Amino acid sequence: MGAIIDQLLSSDEPSIRYKAHTGVLGADPASPAMRALGEEVRTSPRVTKLLSARGENGKIPGGVYQKWMGAHWVLATLADLGYPSGDAALAPLVEQVCACWLGARHVDAVRVINGRVRRCASQESNALYALLTLGFHDARVDRLAENLLRWQWPDGGWNCDTRPEATTSSFHESWIPVRALALYARLRDHAGAREAVARAAEIFLSRRLFRRRRDGSVMTPSFLKLIYPPYWHYSILNGLKVMAEAGCIGDPRCADALDVLESKRLPDGGFPAEAAYYKTSPSGGNSLVEWGGARAARMNPWVTAEALGVLAAGGRR
Repeated sequence: MGAIIDQLLSSDEPSIRYKAHTGVLGADPASPAMRALGEEVRTSPRVTKLLSARGENGKIPGGVYQKWMGAHWVLATLADLGYPSGDAALAPLVEQVCACWLGARHVDAVRVINGRVRRCASQESNALYALLTLGFHDARVDRLAENLLRWQWPDGGWNCDTRPEATTSSFHESWIPVRALALYARLRDHAGAREAVARAAEIFLSRRLFRRRRDGSVMTPSFLKLIYPPYWHYSILNGLKVMAEAGCIGDPRCADALDVLESKRLPDGGFPAEAAYYKTSPSGGNSLVEWGGARAARMNPWVTAEALGVLAAGGRR
């Protein structure tokens, strides 16, 4: 594995180097070296392109949820890339996102059907994770977290399915809340958030991250495909990542998913992107930057950095 790590560490992309140092090798994000690398991320061509749509007021025109270029997605992406905390230049984007997800028009429109709140909790939780990671630790994060806690379903997760018969949480809508609330619990020492994370983690663990409980079959074939960026889509890779962040990666019920992940390693030691949820075509693109596409036989550095980090956390170096 040393050769592939060396390849990541020598990447032209500072965010890949950042992920390799912190996620795979365990470097302290607060160390001087990692703070300096974070500054490289901030000024990198990729990040510059992601932020290029900002107007003079610092905001990105259009809806915050515009696929995948709106303010919501840009902040979520920056938070995952290692963008440094505390950059006041991002405040207008934060204001945009919070005005949307915390506004009365949005919150008052929440639907409750058969006692379950039908909300796309990935929206609030992506915002919560981004604000916490990017250093905006004000009352807005508490409001976002409180809404997520109020909207949690009896089985521990979240779902936006409006069918009255829907009683099981969605993997797509629950993995990002686990990530966001786990970080919130750590930073705020919040017992309620820790309990919510433990309950939500059971949704995934009880199904071994991809298997039906009733017969052990694969829930959805797409869950087994490696992807980056995931946006809101669930896969075993981001499922394992949030289990690690929630302190659950040592649970034996993660073993099946870790086995599947290991089986996808390429001869060069890297991992491929097996699906992509973005387009960069000038005639119909929804991403300002390219992430390597979906090539099953070629190492994708973003997926590889994520996969090696998960395997390291799971004791499978």
